[in-house]
Amino acid sequence: MNAPLTPAVLTRPTPPDLLDALAARFGVQCSTALAVREQHGRDESPFDVQPPAAVVFCQSTQDVADAVKLAAAHDVPVIAFGAGSSLEGQLLAVQGGISLDLTRMNRVLEVAAADMLVTVQAGVTRLQLNEELRHTGLFFPIDPGADATLGGMTATRASGTNAVRYGTMRENVLALTVVLADGRIIRTGTQARKSSAGYDLTRLMVGSEGTLGIVTEVTVRLYPQPEAVAAAVCSFPDVAHAVDCTIATIQAGIPIARVELMDAGAVRAVNAHDHLGLPECPLLLMEFHGSPAGVREQAEAVQALAAEYQGSDFAWADTPEERTRLWKARHHAYLSALQMKPGCRCVTTDTCVPISRLAESINATIVEADEAGLPYFVVGHVGDGNYHIGYLIDPAKPEERELAERLNAQLVRRALKLGGTCSGEHGIGLHKQGFLREEAGDDALDVMRAIKHALDPKGILNPGKIFA
Repeated sequence: MNAPLTPAVLTRPTPPDLLDALAARFGVQCSTALAVREQHGRDESPFDVQPPAAVVFCQSTQDVADAVKLAAAHDVPVIAFGAGSSLEGQLLAVQGGISLDLTRMNRVLEVAAADMLVTVQAGVTRLQLNEELRHTGLFFPIDPGADATLGGMTATRASGTNAVRYGTMRENVLALTVVLADGRIIRTGTQARKSSAGYDLTRLMVGSEGTLGIVTEVTVRLYPQPEAVAAAVCSFPDVAHAVDCTIATIQAGIPIARVELMDAGAVRAVNAHDHLGLPECPLLLMEFHGSPAGVREQAEAVQALAAEYQGSDFAWADTPEERTRLWKARHHAYLSALQMKPGCRCVTTDTCVPISRLAESINATIVEADEAGLPYFVVGHVGDGNYHIGYLIDPAKPEERELAERLNAQLVRRALKLGGTCSGEHGIGLHKQGFLREEAGDDALDVMRAIKHALDPKGILNPGKIFA
């Protein structure tokens, strides 16, 4: 089953008395203005869906609970909204309903520096959090690229460039405050580093894409800011050599903090957008954390390995300004690529495979993309086997969208055959429901549906996502 070109839409009517009740409870925090609704009815996916009927700007957990209770009383869907940067259609109102904007819930509630923990409201963004942590000597490492909210990162089980060393949201979320489908507020987990007390409701909510509950507060692990940081770029004759160098680095046990792949198309795009002047061929962008001696030792070892795989133009970025410039360009790769084909939309994917099969997976994907003739770019968190390809399509040409989806289906099924997953970090949303069935099987999906029904019997929490 390929991903649908148009999502199934089964709009539930939003009764006027619900809108009246929301207006009475929230006043100016509730908007039915078309511009506001349209802003909350689009993400970075290629889908176009009607906007929600109303947007409620929540400022507290109680606001979320009250809005959910009102929606539940009218059997109306509720979709949580953060930064709006999701790529698989997670926040689209495919069954209508109301959007709960959590971006005003942006307070850092408690920094427990001695325990290396922080508790934040769901609307706090990763950049905001690290700015507020700057004076503590600690930092939060999960870096999905976009300045996403921690609530959204929790909902999609995000990871990003630092995952090879620091893990993903799955490993770094310790406790949550969650509003359930009937408006009850529960707290999962504790500030303890481990627990064997009952079902792990925290892990159940992490990655549930807002379908089981709405996360309003998050407690996450922090890490010491490294004593020394160095970044480097190294160019390769082709993607295969770059990936093989990455695999050798990981298998050698070198504790590299970040290792990112950009193919020639991605490098060309960031050069044009950020005026970098990098050689326009595949490259690895790497970062090393530790003591000055440890960083130097790691970097020298990787540089020697890179030479074995025909790496060239090995260049250092030692100052914070140089490193920031490089990583900002990497994070801009998606938007930079869009500017290479004005007016285009991007169909993206993010399969993840065992690192030993990564070169095989990427190489076959590139061959297929080249033969198809669509413009594309490849970026990847290749240290943990996760990569993305974006196909740039003309939205006025449905045949380009169909071709992109066919290529996407081929590469996802290849990843599954290689022991991988259909989504390393973007989630399922609307776009990958058929692939989740192929990966998990009908019996596992039945279990997921049973959990969904137990926690959300009316099906009002982000309906139509993960599975139909």
